[in-house]
Amino acid sequence: MTTPLSERLGLQPRELVAIVGAGGKTTIMGILAEELSSVGASVILTTTTKMGADQVTEPVCWSSDPHAVEEMLVRGVPLSVLSGEAGGKVTGLQPDAVDRLFDATAADYVIVEADGARSMSIKAPAAHEPVIPRLSTTVIVVMGADALVCPLGTVAHRVDRISALTGLSGEDVPTPDAAAQILLHPNGGLKDIPEGARVEMAISKVTSENETSARALASILGKSPRVDRSVLVWSFSVTR
Repeated sequence: MTTPLSERLGLQPRELVAIVGAGGKTTIMGILAEELSSVGASVILTTTTKMGADQVTEPVCWSSDPHAVEEMLVRGVPLSVLSGEAGGKVTGLQPDAVDRLFDATAADYVIVEADGARSMSIKAPAAHEPVIPRLSTTVIVVMGADALVCPLGTVAHRVDRISALTGLSGEDVPTPDAAAQILLHPNGGLKDIPEGARVEMAISKVTSENETSARALASILGKSPRVDRSVLVWSFSVTR
């Protein structure tokens, strides 16, 4: 029997989980929501950026007011909390509003997608990214393992930022060491993570083609004193 992702990430009984990076954030959020709600937890899902409207699950509360959210919160049924919809995109909440939901509702878990990557598999954030709530207890940094076997120009968001951190060009294929340099850099994967939050690395889109490189990367990441865990997520689990 496969160990649930929530257990492999070491999630505790009550958490504000922010998911950043690239290569499967929305799907990982969905996996966690399904696992946690299936054991009777109350779960709020939101974003501090924007998401495709087709990625949102019902029910939805279109207010960030904790009382309105509390009225719709049901154990075993993940509740999406958003502020608006236009042009096929939904708008999430400001980070302080997410903090209020965690502080003022009875939700066991608030899970927030706190970064954007335009469907790419690896990124280095711009100055305004990521948008992580201050009360986050765990931050999951995601990278797609396909970025370890493809030229950066085909799989990376903000190649210029990655080049500034590593010296790599869009034609280069990152080694596990180079990918770790991106993920562990204070202006890369670790950017703006609250000091008290645990850091979990999730290497997604793992296949037989990239497994060796993905495991090498996970081993490097796991040796960092700032990283609590580094886990592999196989491609059949990640569709976005």
